[in-house]
Amino acid sequence: MTLFRRAFMGLAGAAVLSLASAGLASAEALVVGSYPSNPPFEYKTADGKFEGFEVDIVNEVAKRLGMTVEISDLGFQALFAAVSSRRIDVAISSITITKERLASQSFTQPYYDSDMGIATRKEANLSAVEDLKGKVVGVLAGSTGDKWSKDNQAKYGISEIKSYNAQQDLLMDLSAGRADAAVSDVPGMEYAFLKMKDLAVKVRIKTGEQYGLMMSKDHPLLAKANDAITAMKKDGTLAAIHKKWFGSDPAAGSASAVEQPLPKL
Repeated sequence: MTLFRRAFMGLAGAAVLSLASAGLASAEALVVGSYPSNPPFEYKTADGKFEGFEVDIVNEVAKRLGMTVEISDLGFQALFAAVSSRRIDVAISSITITKERLASQSFTQPYYDSDMGIATRKEANLSAVEDLKGKVVGVLAGSTGDKWSKDNQAKYGISEIKSYNAQQDLLMDLSAGRADAAVSDVPGMEYAFLKMKDLAVKVRIKTGEQYGLMMSKDHPLLAKANDAITAMKKDGTLAAIHKKWFGSDPAAGSASAVEQPLPKL
């Protein structure tokens, strides 16, 4: 009887430990880094909560992986080092998938198509990239707008490129006349200009940019996160998130609507 009770207690204890382990596994956190001043893709509410298009995407991905989400507040440039060192699993902040970035990072399939744009004060006389000659151009440090401006500074005669760590600081300087133009992603600027009514996107630069979840090279969760995004496109979840934040269904054939290949060099 004693031996039976000991065996029973041992089995019961193992079962409890097994259940506890399962509970811990299911509660494992997907650690996410985000630049918090990038609405409607991500931003912080007054109570410190993250919200936005990409926040909803990464929360849904984590849910489908059976994980919780922990989002850290990081500067845009800091996201790249944090991913490379695996201090975070995922970075979100309308991060464009580029060949240069794929050399050191991994990305899920894209889920949003975008272009860059040139914004100025509404009264400014600028209607083409050639009008940047002699102008002071502001960019977000480390962004594709930063790279484009540096690559084209000599071609278009840009007099100075001013780098900012925060998009809000960039747009405030543009509004105050401390920069003549801003080169950045169109969706984020147009969203900001709903409130900053003295500014407008004057020129679109067709780049074919696409955004994805950025992860470290060959991250063990990359394929699962990518499969979750595929499922979200097929079952309409991603379309619903798009409509929530942009007020419209994703365009037919766009990265928000159709499964895309996993980006590779």
